[in-house]
Amino acid sequence: MKLTIVFAGLLGVFLTPALASSDINIGGNSNSGASGQQSVSVNNEHNVANVDNNNGWDSWHALWDYSTDFAAIRLFGKKKCVVHRMNKNVMPSLQTLDTLVKEKKLQGKGPEGPPPKGLMYSVNPEGVKDLNKLGKPIANMCRGIPTYMAEEIEGASLFFSSEKCFGVNILWLLNFSYCGDTVED
Repeated sequence: MKLTIVFAGLLGVFLTPALASSDINIGGNSNSGASGQQSVSVNNEHNVANVDNNNGWDSWHALWDYSTDFAAIRLFGKKKCVVHRMNKNVMPSLQTLDTLVKEKKLQGKGPEGPPPKGLMYSVNPEGVKDLNKLGKPIANMCRGIPTYMAEEIEGASLFFSSEKCFGVNILWLLNFSYCGDTVED
């Protein structure tokens, strides 16, 4: 009996790092031009990445589901979720993101690094009726709040957009702009 308990304990100690997600915190302060604090976790077992931006009323949570190729952002102050297809030409792969996190290559990178890639989305004002078609992680994150689909506007420029947009800077790698009446400030 004691041998079984010891073996189970040792198995847990050695198996936990293999199944755990990788985390990194990226702190912003008023001197660096960053807003709030972002943290990212990569869960290879479930094929998802989570990014949290803690900034009071402007806090948000992004989830990238590499199994379904959907990404979602939950805007806490607006009490809404926006979901879109992942642009694989711009967004890092899960393996690349995991490597950046593990090697802490995102830590301390900020406005002095290369400019982030930008994507602009038009948010459809009609709410999503069936969250389950977006995959379990996104359905769980957005359940109970209005959720909208967004389509990427290719070749769009913020300088020429006549709509109001909500901007999100993720890890100084990507800038997302969500435009439309449902997310206007």
